[in-house]
Parts: sequence; C-alpha cells; structure tokens
Amino acid sequence: GKVEVKAVFVEEVKVSPFQDVPIDAYYYEAVKWAQKKGITGGIGNDLFGPYQSCTRAQIVTFLWRAAGSPEPEGAAAGMTDVAAGSYYEKAVAWAIENGITTGTADGLFAPDASCTRAQGMTFLFRASKASADGVPAFSDVAADAYYAEAVKWATDNGITNGTTSSTFSPGSGCTRAQIVTFLWRLYAE
Repeated sequence: GKVEVKAVFVEEVKVSPFQDVPIDAYYYEAVKWAQKKGITGGIGNDLFGPYQSCTRAQIVTFLWRAAGSPEPEGAAAGMTDVAAGSYYEKAVAWAIENGITTGTADGLFAPDASCTRAQGMTFLFRASKASADGVPAFSDVAADAYYAEAVKWATDNGITNGTTSSTFSPGSGCTRAQIVTFLWRLYAE
C-alpha cells in the first residue's frame, strides 16, 4: 500500500546558561559552549559578566580548562604574585610550562590586570602551537611587536578581525565575552 510520511520540525528553544547572556548576543553560542565544556562557570549568582574586563588569571584559566585542566608538573615558577591555592594557580603553572606566558616582568604574572588584545591573541596563539607568515595588515601592529605573529595568525584563522579594517588596538582590554568568543572560534568551530 501507499505510505505517507509527514515530518514535523520543532525549532530548538534557546535557553541561556546565564541571566546576563541574551540569546541574541554575538557571544551567546560561545558562552553556551564554554559553560557546557566546563571552561567557565560564570562569576556567581547565575551571571557570566560578559562586559567585565577579562583578567590575565581568567584567560589563562579558560585556556587551561579548554586543554582539559592538565596537572602542571610544578608550581607557578617564581611568580611571586600567584597566590597558593588560588583558582588560577595551576593554570598559570601550566601556562608557564607550556610556553604560553612568561609573566609580565620581575617574577610577576599580574593575575588581576586586564588582559589586553595583544596578550589575549598571544596566549591563544601560543596555546595553539601554530605559526604564521607575514605581517598583519593593521597600522597599529609593528612588524617586530611581540604579538605581531599572533595577530597575523588570529586574523588568518578567523579568531578576530581587529577593531576596524585598519586597526587591531593591541593595548585595549578584552571583555569576558570577547575572550570566550575568541576561544570558541579557536576550539569549537
């Protein structure tokens, strides 16, 4: 006999993992991915804090968790401002051991300092263990800047487009939403 099949499609209802992450925000999918993967649990009280400045401790912790939270071989080698028992202690030790960071200077990591765009791209680039050829096409990125190769890699791989068509704004701080979006573009897409 004749069989008739009717397909009914139901649109997935989007539910935000945090009260302050609207489902239509550019960072919604990235934050949802990061929360599901255990990369971030937010800032407490069911909030993510998307527009809060992302600290150096937070980005290194996000990267460490994205790598599966591997146990570091040692301590945060000589970083006098990395508090023992802090949420970021193992992440900083891991990042040092893997060449992701050497700190800021004089045995300091500056965990509470805002992560700049230059630092963020450099951390992501070093974590990816990639390389890039050429010079980034931004007027504010010198060819010999410590972050030039990282910025070139990030733009070549769709991690970031810069802040305008001709500027990268290396010294500008990054928000938590931006950093998680960069991570998502690196690891999830």
